[in-house]
Amino acid sequence: MGDFIVRVRLAALAAFFAGLIAGPAFSAEPRNWQLGLQEAATPTMERISSFHDFLNIIITLITLFVLVLLLYVMWRFSEKRNPTPSKTTHHTGLEVAWTIIPVFILIIIAVPSFKLLYFADHTEEPDMTLKIIGHQWYWSYEYPDHGNFTFDANLVPEEELKPGQKRLLDTDYRVVLPVGKKVQLLMTSDDVLHNWGMPAFGIKLDTVPGRLNETWVQINKPGVYYGFCSELCGVNHAYMPIAVEAVSEEDFKKWVAKAQKEFAKVDEVAAPKLAETKKIIKDATPAGIRLAQSRTNK
Repeated sequence: MGDFIVRVRLAALAAFFAGLIAGPAFSAEPRNWQLGLQEAATPTMERISSFHDFLNIIITLITLFVLVLLLYVMWRFSEKRNPTPSKTTHHTGLEVAWTIIPVFILIIIAVPSFKLLYFADHTEEPDMTLKIIGHQWYWSYEYPDHGNFTFDANLVPEEELKPGQKRLLDTDYRVVLPVGKKVQLLMTSDDVLHNWGMPAFGIKLDTVPGRLNETWVQINKPGVYYGFCSELCGVNHAYMPIAVEAVSEEDFKKWVAKAQKEFAKVDEVAAPKLAETKKIIKDATPAGIRLAQSRTNK
């Protein structure tokens, strides 16, 4: 009986480690009492985390140096040790040093900083494109490379949350992206400034009306990743979450086939607005023309 229990425990332990190796579904979200950044899920975020640690080392060394210098000055030039204060007003060596040394420190920081900025800016020859549009107060997504379908993603109200869904983080429709693929992200807005922020991806980019901003993402492992609007965009700013589900390429193709049937195409959504605009122009009133122009600009 004792041997049987030992075998059961060993089997359970082996299954546990096998599950870890297999890479279970991952969930990136804010946690209570969290310290530091969320775990990196993209190459960009990995570089941001590394740069963050590098800056912390520099900041710590500077802080310690200034603390030691202050303590030394307090001790060396105390009234007891220095009853007759010096009247020296300039010291060429010190003035050159405290000018040149900070410049070198800034250069050391600037080089990896600019490398990171250029790395995160855009990608050459992306595998697919996702268009993101901010609205008050929800997000719209378009998949131009997969049938050009579109859908809106709204916050799931607290009273409608299903088991496993996150309060104030989950949306009725999640963005689905394939793991390991370079995805070009094009962002704009329909009304005011919004910001598509995904901490685990290392993305925090404004969506600006009448303008396209670009970045990219390559998700390393499957799972559900949560973000939020990071620009003060109005009274419901706090209720504009982002939910991205990263899946295998095979599962992504299955989802696309289903989404193409479930969601409307971009031109089908735009057609009613265009028909309404033509009707307004036909009325030929100054107010109608102004409204038509505003609709056309959108």
